Amino acid sequence: MAVLPHALDALRRRAGALLFERVAGPDGPRNRDAIHHTPGPRWFAPDSPVRRVHRDSSMFIGGLSALLLQSLQPQAMAAVADHSGFRGDPWGRLQRTSTFLATTTYGTADSAQSACERVRAVHARIKGVTDEGVPYSASDPHLLEWVHIAETHSFLEAHQVFGARPLTDEECSRYVAEMARIAQALGVASPPRSAEALRARLETYRAELRGTPQARETTRYLLLRPPVPVIALPFYGALAGNAVALLPRWAAGELGLPRWEPGERWVLRPVGRAATGLIGWAMRGPEDG
Repeated sequence: MAVLPHALDALRRRAGALLFERVAGPDGPRNRDAIHHTPGPRWFAPDSPVRRVHRDSSMFIGGLSALLLQSLQPQAMAAVADHSGFRGDPWGRLQRTSTFLATTTYGTADSAQSACERVRAVHARIKGVTDEGVPYSASDPHLLEWVHIAETHSFLEAHQVFGARPLTDEECSRYVAEMARIAQALGVASPPRSAEALRARLETYRAELRGTPQARETTRYLLLRPPVPVIALPFYGALAGNAVALLPRWAAGELGLPRWEPGERWVLRPVGRAATGLIGWAMRGPEDG
């Protein structure tokens, strides 16, 4: 009778290892040990909302939704299209992003600050002009703030819908305030520090957001031509469909994405909860039981 539990645990560990390798890269185990086991003060306490959100498997949906939302700012989208490796090396970009999030969320204060300084150095070299002739710089505080707002909004929305333990209203504002600590280290002058301020700041960007050809092409790539094995496409589709459903209705409209609330509520959302639950089951460590 004990054979089945052991087989399931072996399957879980194997699936979790494969997924972790994809998300964290070949250096993932070494980076994880350094991030979690190096002694020293941290930016965030063990029971902080930012740690609770970022360790939850809802981040898979929140991260994809953030990319879609971020694409609506034309200068930010141009910077990604011209200088990011999201097409030529999508997994490498994901691995760098996940390592940065892990370092700033769980690493020592020194390593978190160093990670932010490395990103700022990269941003300082990224400049260009959009297809419409508008110049951009990745170190522009206005663009940095947009990227931060879109990420914070999307991560929080995903956690509240798909997270294992949604935050209270007070914890939501604490999460926004904790994310502001990272944003300031990246060069955002005055990031929002409450859930209400986050919603208001998102609204201030509405006038400049639109579905440019670059944004819509990126959306098609992320949703219709993702760099995942064929066998994983149905699973990815469940995550992607829910990432779209998390977008504000106006944002989905700008990207030409259809929305159908009954289908989202009764079909997509349960499938998304099942998918994130399965990811959480596969990636949990021994300390999680």
